[in-house]
Amino acid sequence: MEYRKILTVQDISCVGQCSLTVALPILSAAGIETAILPSAVLSTHTAGFTGFTCRDLTEDMPAIMDHWKKEGITFDAIYTGYLGSARQIELVKKMFKELKGKDFVSIVDPAMADNGKLYPAFDQAFVDEMKTLAFEADIILPNITEACCLTDMEYKENYDEAYIDELLKKLRALGAKTIILTGVGYDEKTTGVMVDEPENRQYYKHRRIAKGSHGTGDVYASAFVGAYMRGKTSYQAASIAAEYTVRCIENTVDDESHWYGVKFEPILPYYIEALND
Repeated sequence: MEYRKILTVQDISCVGQCSLTVALPILSAAGIETAILPSAVLSTHTAGFTGFTCRDLTEDMPAIMDHWKKEGITFDAIYTGYLGSARQIELVKKMFKELKGKDFVSIVDPAMADNGKLYPAFDQAFVDEMKTLAFEADIILPNITEACCLTDMEYKENYDEAYIDELLKKLRALGAKTIILTGVGYDEKTTGVMVDEPENRQYYKHRRIAKGSHGTGDVYASAFVGAYMRGKTSYQAASIAAEYTVRCIENTVDDESHWYGVKFEPILPYYIEALND
C-alpha cells in the first residue's frame, strides 16, 4: 500500500465526536498520515450544549501555512470540513495551490446546511464564497440542502429521481467534478448516496435509520476520504463510508445518554476490514 499524507482543515470540538476529533482517528485508522489545521477550538460542539467556548484561529492559519512552505511540506490531499468564515475559505484555496504534492486531490465537504436551512452562523455571502471553493475541488460531498445552496435550486423535502438528476446536472454545469451527494432516498425505509462522475453515475442504497445523530456527516466524509485515499474508487469509498456510518448509528441509537454523537470508535475494526477487502 502506498503511504499517503493528507491535511484536513476544520474545527476542533473538544467534546462531541465531530469535526477533527472524528476525522483524525478515522483517517489514521485508514493508514493515512494525517496532519491537521484547526480553524477554531470549541469546548463542545454547538448542537445541544450551552455555554460553550470558542476561539477562532483564522489569524493563526497564514503563519502555519507559511511555516510549512518554508519546510517544504506538501500533501497528497487536502480535505476540508466545517469552515467558519469566508476568510478561511480564501486561505484554503491558497493551500490548494501552495501545499499540493504530486497527484494532489482536493476534497471539500461544504458543511454549511441541513434539513433545508443554513447553519445559524452562515449567510448568503458565505454560501457564495463556498461556491468558489466547492467548484474548484476535485471531489465534493454535499448533502441535498448544501447542493441546493450551491446551485440556488429550491430545496424540497419530498422529491423524485428527476429532481436529483436536475440537481446533479446543475452542480456539474457550475464546475463540479466528482460529486458524492448524500442523503438521497426515495422511500421511507431506505436512503443512500449518489456518486456522480464525469462519465459515470452510480447509486448506493442502504437502510434508513429514523433517529439521526450529530456528527454523522463528519464520520461519513472522513470514512469516504480514508477509503478513497487507500485506492478505492469513488463508488467503493462511498459505499464503505455509508455502511460504516450506518453501523455507527446503530451502535449508538439505543443509548439515550449518548445524544451528542455516535460511538464510531468500536466500529473502526469493521471499517479497517472493509478497506482491506
